[in-house]
Amino acid sequence: MAHLEQMTANIRHKHVYVQTHNFPDPDAIASAYGLQYLLAERGIDATICYKGKVDRGSFNKMVSLLGIDIVEYDELGQMSADDEIILVDAQKGNANIMDMPGDEVMCIDHHPTFEKVSYIYADIRPDVGSCSAIIASYFYEAGIPMDKNVATALLYGLKVDTANLTRGVSRLDLDMFYRMYELGDKNLLASLDTSTLSCSDLKAYASAINSIRIYGKMGIANTGMNCPEPLIAAICDFIMMIDVIDVTVVYSIKDNGIKISVRSSCSYNAGVATNEALSGIGNGGGHEHMAGGFVPYDGGVEEPSQNAAYIQRLTQEIEERFLKTIEKFKIA
Repeated sequence: MAHLEQMTANIRHKHVYVQTHNFPDPDAIASAYGLQYLLAERGIDATICYKGKVDRGSFNKMVSLLGIDIVEYDELGQMSADDEIILVDAQKGNANIMDMPGDEVMCIDHHPTFEKVSYIYADIRPDVGSCSAIIASYFYEAGIPMDKNVATALLYGLKVDTANLTRGVSRLDLDMFYRMYELGDKNLLASLDTSTLSCSDLKAYASAINSIRIYGKMGIANTGMNCPEPLIAAICDFIMMIDVIDVTVVYSIKDNGIKISVRSSCSYNAGVATNEALSGIGNGGGHEHMAGGFVPYDGGVEEPSQNAAYIQRLTQEIEERFLKTIEKFKIA
């Protein structure tokens, strides 16, 4: 039975929620959009939802120009415990996804699993570089023609998550890129690729550049207060361009904790290193070359985000944990 048919056979209602990770990136948005289209072809209405903001220039442009209807949780209205949720580009229990009131019955993702969860249906492929490629394969497997806007979204999501087919690329990513390329709007793709920075982003880049410290092959930087999560990841990729660095840890001080993004070359496994480094104080994980994590503040500390001494101790502990951990996961 095809993946789409397995899913729809286990959906009880005529409406479901398709939830991305918090502060969704192009791969998450495209995957949700493609799945929404597929479900509509099978007579099931889907609402795409998330927590956070879609606040980087190219991501907003993607949503606007492609007509993607995506709803932030606070504007969603009432969701009951009986409502069915399909997770895309994320897994239940991860630090980067909100636990919404509905029932997370299904999951489609390409990240490694660090906390086992039972779903009615799950398609989790850590060997694939993008969730967009998995969703794209459902179209071809089910024989459903792909709309031009959907193809453009999935191409862009695939391109971003694989760093233009240079990072974590699988045969499926390559096959789907090749098959969708003629279907997408190449002018729009080019426009999205050149709309990656806003003026406000430059302050975060400046903060990271001014704070960067290099320890051997590892670079650590602070993007400042409340940096948007996709921007933390983008700056992490940027710092990886420094020729002496094989691992980058970039973090932002948030109102409720420290958000962390990690990148590595082929020399280290970022996902398992992040998971172990943050064990006991937060959680994290991801792919061999890209990972993320979150460390919440101690509930016993009064106004922790405004407590400079506490923040300094916490960020120092995070840095020390990565420095002690990363060599354990060096790839021979």
